[in-house]
Amino acid sequence: MFQAKNPVLRVGVYGRDVGVPGRMVGMWPSGYRGALDASGAEPVFLERAAGDEPWSEILDGLAGVIYCGFGPAAAEDSEGDGESLCLWCQRNRFPLLAIDHGLLVMNAAFGGLNFANLVKEMPEALQHRHPPEHGLRHAINVLPGTLLCNLYGEGEIVVNSEHRQAVQRVANGFQICGTALDGVIEAIESKDPEWFAMGVQWQPASASASGLDIQVFRGLVESAQIKPMAKQKPQKLAMAV
Repeated sequence: MFQAKNPVLRVGVYGRDVGVPGRMVGMWPSGYRGALDASGAEPVFLERAAGDEPWSEILDGLAGVIYCGFGPAAAEDSEGDGESLCLWCQRNRFPLLAIDHGLLVMNAAFGGLNFANLVKEMPEALQHRHPPEHGLRHAINVLPGTLLCNLYGEGEIVVNSEHRQAVQRVANGFQICGTALDGVIEAIESKDPEWFAMGVQWQPASASASGLDIQVFRGLVESAQIKPMAKQKPQKLAMAV
């Protein structure tokens, strides 16, 4: 008897993939493609929004989205699009994982405040970026009672660190779920139990990520599985892989 296969869960990636090749602790290829494949989802890389198409059409057929941005050169130009993406996700309770600069844009979108330069604005902070030494790592504390704690476990974990900016004041409707040992905020999440929205300052898909970092992608995928997928329109998606 013929049995139809379950539809493949498709997750959008709004931003460019991790550029440094390698394997995350030898288990799967680095990059969002490898992380999502290992988490049971098909990645769909989206082109930058031009402003003439609503997010409901851009994300049609997807079950969640990763917002990682298009790099420093495009950061300022894409922040408006990124903020509108975050606001749309909140209105529609659409699963959202914001990474690195995406975390800062998400925080700003909901009224939060960010440090522009940790070295100048928080001189007591530890070194969070060392340009000649890619893949700098440091410990963070995962706060109890948070979604991040459900994914990683409570206590201290080690993450990579290559950022000069950070969250200064958390946006309304969000809470801190991870901090570096110097107090720098490294992760925030939505307080709304009906909406998976998490932002992390580290790079969980890079070659320097730990094996535990797959958990943020699995958390996104598991949340996306709860919501029914929209009717798929492949012509609305760019660079499907």
